[in-house]
Amino acid sequence: MVGRLMLEGPCKAPVTFELQGTLKAPTVTDQKKAQDGWVAFKRINGLTVLGGGVFDGQGSAAWASNNCARTGKFNSLPANLRMTEVTNSKIQDITSLNSKLFHMNILGCNNLTLQHITITAPENSSNTDGIHVGRSNGVNVTDANIQTGDDCISLGDGSQQINVEKVTCGPGHGVSIGSLGKYQNEQPVEGITVRNCTLTNTMNGVRVKTWPASPRGAASNLRFQDIIMNNVSNPILIDQKYCPYGQCKAEAPSRIRISDVSFKNIRGTSATQVAVKIVCSRGLPCQKVDICDVNLTYNGKGSAVSECANVKPAVSGKVFPPACAKNADATL
Repeated sequence: MVGRLMLEGPCKAPVTFELQGTLKAPTVTDQKKAQDGWVAFKRINGLTVLGGGVFDGQGSAAWASNNCARTGKFNSLPANLRMTEVTNSKIQDITSLNSKLFHMNILGCNNLTLQHITITAPENSSNTDGIHVGRSNGVNVTDANIQTGDDCISLGDGSQQINVEKVTCGPGHGVSIGSLGKYQNEQPVEGITVRNCTLTNTMNGVRVKTWPASPRGAASNLRFQDIIMNNVSNPILIDQKYCPYGQCKAEAPSRIRISDVSFKNIRGTSATQVAVKIVCSRGLPCQKVDICDVNLTYNGKGSAVSECANVKPAVSGKVFPPACAKNADATL
């Protein structure tokens, strides 16, 4: 068992942190320092974290008290691993277990690879995003198995040139860009690729979410392709009216401009009848949305359908359910 660890550079040479066995976090947290994370790495160039070990956040006692989504107030709970201003580095062959908050929080990093990662927490663990990336460039996530109570992967503002592939997700809330537009001065999101992933029994599949009444912002060059959905609610979702628990001015449109988005070769089953939902801002309709070779069937009675607003996607290949059929020609 170990308390809060901060390993901070700059360092004169590359650093390897090798974990064998299991580190256990205290069940009670120092609230004043929680936002720095339980095990934190900061300002290091050339870091390698490996060894096959487990970071056990022992978060079960904390989840019940974490009601930030419902109250709008953030309870100070630590992420299992926090990487801040870490460059030219790799995290591989480790497990994050039962984090109190996000499992891995990646902020202000450049050229960082996460490979052969296992993330595990129960479905009812609140706000336990598997890997959260914000204000970082050149982050690669590959070959990860994520089971958690929130987004398997979430990409916040300033995420640029992010590649996610060979990820299995479920349970969880899917792979999300956003939410965007909650705060002033958010940085653009650009160059996101999510491919060759499998999602099973998740609350969402691949989604982009922005708040109504938001400051101006942008998300562009977003690619979702070669993805299998197994009994996923909301497999394909753009939601520019994201307003959990009614904590926003829902009548005002989002001012996040979403453009150059593609959904290609996405197939499987939907747990809800609306398998494709693209609801864009009436103030800034989505631009250059492509839907190609999509086949999603509904697991219940009736056929899967799509729901669209403020978007005219280009539809090609075989697409089911017909996506925004009134706005585009779907070849079935």
